[in-house]
Amino acid sequence: MSTTTIGPATGSASSMSRGRQIKDVFTRYKILAMALAIAVIWTLFTYLTEGDFLTARNFSNLLRQTAVTGMLASGMVFVIIAGEIDLSVGSLLGLLGGVAAILDVRYHLSLPVVLLIVIGLGIVIGMFNGYWVAHLRVPSFIVGLAGMLVFRGILLGLTGGQTIAPVSSNLVLIGQGYLPELLGNIVAGVLFALLVYVTFRSRAKRREYKLSVAPIWQDLLKLLVFAAIIAGFVIALDFYQGIPLPVLILLVILGLFTLMANRTVFGRRIYAVGGNLEATRLSGVNVQRVKLLIFALMGTMCAFAGIITTARLAAGSPSAGTSGELDAIASCFIGGTSMRGGSGTVFGALIGALIMASLDNGMSMLGVDTFWQMIVKGSILLLAVWLDIATSSNR
Repeated sequence: MSTTTIGPATGSASSMSRGRQIKDVFTRYKILAMALAIAVIWTLFTYLTEGDFLTARNFSNLLRQTAVTGMLASGMVFVIIAGEIDLSVGSLLGLLGGVAAILDVRYHLSLPVVLLIVIGLGIVIGMFNGYWVAHLRVPSFIVGLAGMLVFRGILLGLTGGQTIAPVSSNLVLIGQGYLPELLGNIVAGVLFALLVYVTFRSRAKRREYKLSVAPIWQDLLKLLVFAAIIAGFVIALDFYQGIPLPVLILLVILGLFTLMANRTVFGRRIYAVGGNLEATRLSGVNVQRVKLLIFALMGTMCAFAGIITTARLAAGSPSAGTSGELDAIASCFIGGTSMRGGSGTVFGALIGALIMASLDNGMSMLGVDTFWQMIVKGSILLLAVWLDIATSSNR
């Protein structure tokens, strides 16, 4: 006669199974988890500030703060997906913003000329960084660290450590202007129409290639949620002065970069380089060119962020962009970008940027000391990377 004993091994297996289930749920619904985190943060700060945090004026200011970090994060996400890192983006933001102020204040160049020069300079500097990484094989960490020092030093030299002001009203408009209410509503409608088009086009493509298609009610529910979010944002912003121009620029970047990542050969190659560099090289992809273009893209985003920062401040500041690289990197990791490369989305990075900006804004309103703000943001970054490791581990 034999007996069957349910021992520790069986209980351990059951516990491991539950752990895997929790891990799978979290991995699948990362965006939902981040949305929940934003809801909790906003609710907490609204309560602690007695409702001041979610006033229309502060909400508009919060989104403008998010725009600058979001632009850096939009470029950084591709750098990290490709398995690299760029620590120079904060200093490069400051340098390019300073150049914009100098060209405007000292040389009185027209706005289109200033924009072309600054964006062109951002592309060139980005490609310079990329050349060191891709062709000379210097680790991107070192290239970024060197750039952090060099670009900040050049900025201090150009400005003499002094604020360059006042910049012209045309340049200020880029950072402080708003869309008229009607135009903002039209933009929101176009954005939702694009989401509908992309959703149903994706369903049609999956049917064409005989892949599984989610039930129609799931996609309709997602569209309904997006419609509610878009409407809520637009209505809240219309209560103040409308959609800020930096936010509009960020939304355009989100659309273009998402399209590039999902619908172009270049986008797929970025993920391939980060996923398996050697296999991608052996398949005939010019890995060096891909990395060069990624850093050029990062330089372009630094130019946009620098221009917006100078326009918001109505001046070129020698301290602009300080710690910007940390906020951008943290936004990417919080938004679900894998530190090992090969995985991440622009949308996730922008959600991460919104979380970082919300923390900055809320703690500043509460008068929290700077050192506590740094401790909180650093702790959240550590937690985000740990969650990435925990949810990606095969053990």
